[in-house]
Amino acid sequence: MIETRKLGQGEVRVGAMALGAMAFAGWYDTRDDEGGVRAIQRALDAGITLIDTAEVYGNGKSEELVGRAVRDRRDRAVVATKASRGSPAYLREAVDRSLKHLGLDHIDLYYLHRVDAEVPIEDSVGAMAEMVKAGKVRAIGLSEAGPKTIQRAHAVHPIAALQTEYSLLQRDPERDLFPVTRSLGITFVAYSPLHRGLLTGTIRAPEDLAAGDWRAQVPRFQGANLAANVARLAPLDAMAAKKGVAMSSVALAWILRKGDDLVPLVGMGRPENVERNLEAFRVTLDDADVAALDAAFPIGCAAGLRYPESMTSSLGREAPPAGG
Repeated sequence: MIETRKLGQGEVRVGAMALGAMAFAGWYDTRDDEGGVRAIQRALDAGITLIDTAEVYGNGKSEELVGRAVRDRRDRAVVATKASRGSPAYLREAVDRSLKHLGLDHIDLYYLHRVDAEVPIEDSVGAMAEMVKAGKVRAIGLSEAGPKTIQRAHAVHPIAALQTEYSLLQRDPERDLFPVTRSLGITFVAYSPLHRGLLTGTIRAPEDLAAGDWRAQVPRFQGANLAANVARLAPLDAMAAKKGVAMSSVALAWILRKGDDLVPLVGMGRPENVERNLEAFRVTLDDADVAALDAAFPIGCAAGLRYPESMTSSLGREAPPAGG
């Protein structure tokens, strides 16, 4: 069994790595329903207890698969899902919809997937707090929220987790988010810790992406940007070779060494992916190794935007003022 880490300010602990179920909806052209169910069950057996999905992943399809996978292992699973919009009316409908898709009587961690540009965060979190009181939700999280919004939200109801992109190629949260989450006791759930596969070393050119793979729309996976980002991986490749492990294992081990308040959220759509990612817990990185990786991948080193330009306005968003 893998090590555990505290979730937010309560007594709940989760495995130090989480399983992301976005791929179950076919985002990476790799959907395999039965493989996904087996992957979740293998993960739970190994101590990967935080299972993460969202209503938007296949319009509930991913939630349905997660629910099916955890049903006879419910006592081991910490199930997280996300609502797409922040109005109280929408949230009240969305939580019931997600509970129906999951087939569960409560959600362990309920996130606001993106801060709603038209709704004060106090209103969104206030509605989510009502769900906690009603027993539908055990804890509340935010995703891609700005630092001031996190503080405002936490003043309404304790925020257990912030889910935001973090990896060797995306270290921006160290500057503005870590100080806030750490001061408030909020767990940082690092999504895309392998930078959507780039840190595995298997994507070297645009043709390595299958037809229909949404990453082809992401600037960091295009043309000269991709070439520059791949070239930057040489130190990671060298360290993985020295350790006798996969590049991805070193990249995940680096996050695990960055603090016991961090939980990397890794997409694992098949059982063999679970086995491969467990290798990260067998990697030993000393202070010199961490320092070398820090130097090789400084903040802001990646070429190109991390999302298509049309999606960037929702990243790290600050909510409108209350009463505005």
